[in-house]
Amino acid sequence: MITRDVAAFVAYAGCLPADWVAVPRAVFLVSPDGFALAQQSASDNVYMQPGGALDAERALAQHRGLQRRIAQTLPAIGFPGDPATPDAVFVNNVFATAAGRLLIAPMRHPVRQREAERRDIPDFFEQLLGYQVIDLRGGAGIAELTGSLVIDRARGLGFCGLSSRCDASGAAAMHAAFGLRATLLFDLAAAEYHTNVLMSILAGRAVVVCADGFADPGIALALSALYPQAISLDASERLGFAGNCIALSTDSVWMSTRAAAALSTVSRAAFSAAQFSVIAVPLDELEKAGGSLRCCVAEIF
Repeated sequence: MITRDVAAFVAYAGCLPADWVAVPRAVFLVSPDGFALAQQSASDNVYMQPGGALDAERALAQHRGLQRRIAQTLPAIGFPGDPATPDAVFVNNVFATAAGRLLIAPMRHPVRQREAERRDIPDFFEQLLGYQVIDLRGGAGIAELTGSLVIDRARGLGFCGLSSRCDASGAAAMHAAFGLRATLLFDLAAAEYHTNVLMSILAGRAVVVCADGFADPGIALALSALYPQAISLDASERLGFAGNCIALSTDSVWMSTRAAAALSTVSRAAFSAAQFSVIAVPLDELEKAGGSLRCCVAEIF
């Protein structure tokens, strides 16, 4: 099922078992070599901080710290960046996996399309791990993978926000390539570009959602009914990147220190009630480019 009908989606999804693997077995990252603000990306990413000074060495150090910290929980594979692709640190938009498959995204901006041309990541998955490589660039549409599409891996559900970074054709291509059971399509609010800034599914049992990032906030409220725990974020938490979080184990949610500091007392209590400990990593230098921790992490399933 791929639909815009929220009621039909909720009715169908509510009957699905949580019998798929809920959290990744490893992750991969791309180093912020040549870290800079990409002007093309700034045209439709309001979370970027254009005009400010960037400390490339500090960005590299924070990214290395992120990789080291994740490696204490599960394998964290690092690939080099390239000054010609200044947004490559946000690897989850361009590359993503499902069981035995690596997907390559049709990106909107030419500066990000260059990221998909590198061969080392596809070769690693295809030649070393035996994954099938599914290159979506040959089809119609724009689809920035797990930036635009938030996935409940436990149930095989997709939540796809349509924006300048993802259209209906791209959403359909992702639905098929990820092998999802059902995908809900909805419009993001006018200023939003990626769903994963607004929403996360944590180990199949909790949803984190910021309703004001949806064109229709009622959709976010309807989706909350699918999960035992629903953590509703306000605008200040969203702007602090609290929605850009990820569960890398069944009992931990990862976000930046800025995101953790933005959490209200109510939100912190909700994470605790859902039995997730909050792990915070400093990433403020990387966040100047308009993404946060979840954007830096590509999951391996």
